[in-house]
Amino acid sequence: MGDPVLNKTMGNASQHECGLVLSGGGARAAYQVGVLRAIAEVLPAQMQNPFGVVTGTSAGAFNAAAIATHAFDFREAVESIENVWANFRSDQVYRTDSSRFYRNAGRWITSLIKGSDDPVSLLDNTPLRELVERAIPFYRIQEAIDQGFLRAISITASGYTSGESISFFQGQSDYHNWERSRRLGVKTEITIDHVMASSAIPLIFPAVRINREFFGDGAIRQTAPVSSALHLGADRVFIIGVSGNRTAPQIRQKVSVYPSMAQIVGHVMNSAFLDSLEGDIERLARINNTIELIPENVRERNGIKLRPIGVMTVSPSQCLDKIAAQHVYEIPKNVRLFLRGSGVSNQSGASILSYLLFEKGFCRELIDLGYHDAMLRKNEIVDFIFDD
Repeated sequence: MGDPVLNKTMGNASQHECGLVLSGGGARAAYQVGVLRAIAEVLPAQMQNPFGVVTGTSAGAFNAAAIATHAFDFREAVESIENVWANFRSDQVYRTDSSRFYRNAGRWITSLIKGSDDPVSLLDNTPLRELVERAIPFYRIQEAIDQGFLRAISITASGYTSGESISFFQGQSDYHNWERSRRLGVKTEITIDHVMASSAIPLIFPAVRINREFFGDGAIRQTAPVSSALHLGADRVFIIGVSGNRTAPQIRQKVSVYPSMAQIVGHVMNSAFLDSLEGDIERLARINNTIELIPENVRERNGIKLRPIGVMTVSPSQCLDKIAAQHVYEIPKNVRLFLRGSGVSNQSGASILSYLLFEKGFCRELIDLGYHDAMLRKNEIVDFIFDD
């Protein structure tokens, strides 16, 4: 009979109703590339994008934009993304030369002590903007929508003045803005500014001005990471997370050493980038369970418009902090020396390192892990995407 995955009849996903949710996490987003590579491998060559709705936050915004601009050929889209991540160097993301790095670091420390109205960040990510400009042809998003390869793309950023989580989206003409508590959906033309804003980790990368407000990383204050895909019409969502294995038992160890600065900052970053997605997935599961207890005819008779949402999540089977700790010496020397005093060279401080380690050794290991994790579930993934 051969491979059951390849024996399936695979046209487009049902009415383009499967949404792809790509979360944030700096260099951790390399894991997403491995999962996407596995999906592309089990689908027929030259098949168009199977995800009608694509949403991205933080580093996931880059991957989302790349898929949207190559929606006519999913495998080509994934290859273009992997070519970047598998060959990453930190100097393609932020300036690592001594003069610029230490000048920025000095201004950053001075700003923390004295305060300043001047734009300041620890790292200058001008190289990343230049890379994105070369790699992602944003004009193709509308072409993909017009030709039916994509229904919508959403990129989420956080407004520093309003405190609102804004999902900027570009899609077919029947979409409209939405508003929830501290969450807005704003229809616009997606540009490089939206991607750069969504990935601007507070204090580390500079904020980006869009219209009347400065925006930072979309994971900040994003209380419902899955919601934008649902607002854009997805009836099932495929989520690629970047946190560790949530099903593994949590081991509580007795410690006598006070947590390092890096450990504390890493803890804060994890709460922003990882916890909200996991909480949203749990909330969605509870809602699905509640809806299933109400017969469909009763929901229709009482005007209850809630519907069950299919959810599938693929997340790392190994701890990414531990993998990052093994690659600590790949990070540029200037950055490593600056951060050493905060404890990033220790196992306990590796969490923050995993967000900044844009080096090919670390990224390739994450890509391979994502590919491995997804291939173990390839039949399940194909069944879910095509709603079999």
